[in-house]
Amino acid sequence: MNHIVTVQDAVTAFTDFMEPTDAELDAIEREMPVILADVDLLEAHIVTLDRTPTELDERRIRRARRRALAARVALVNRAAGTSLTGGAA
Repeated sequence: MNHIVTVQDAVTAFTDFMEPTDAELDAIEREMPVILADVDLLEAHIVTLDRTPTELDERRIRRARRRALAARVALVNRAAGTSLTGGAA
């Protein structure tokens, strides 16, 4: 008969290694504006799932889409600015 404790020990033996590293947490923090903008865009779409979108809904979706795009552009620009080395050619 196998005891669940042995399975539990095998499953939880690597819990220390399953935590995110500091670098992963920093990456999540850098991407948080993009994540929040995407959540706003999803919320704007979810509101219109069960009804015909009104003009206000369409404006909300467009605004959320622009914010999501701007957040992605800012993230890419920030990443490109930190990875460039050297001076102008």
